[in-house]
Amino acid sequence: MSDALNAMLEPGMFVRHPDRPDWGLGQVQSNIDGRITVNFEHEGKVVIDGRRVTLIMEFLP
Repeated sequence: MSDALNAMLEPGMFVRHPDRPDWGLGQVQSNIDGRITVNFEHEGKVVIDGRRVTLIMEFLP
């Protein structure tokens, strides 16, 4: 399930990490072969294994 949802993520989209709310809002930098690089407000650049974590999409006004 996480693979399918994470596969939709594209650079520029905003996400949150479900287990790390303290990282704040993140912007997707890249999504290559299930490795999603996200730049989070309070954590910086993190590479997420999309097979293990389903990121939460944020839709900003």
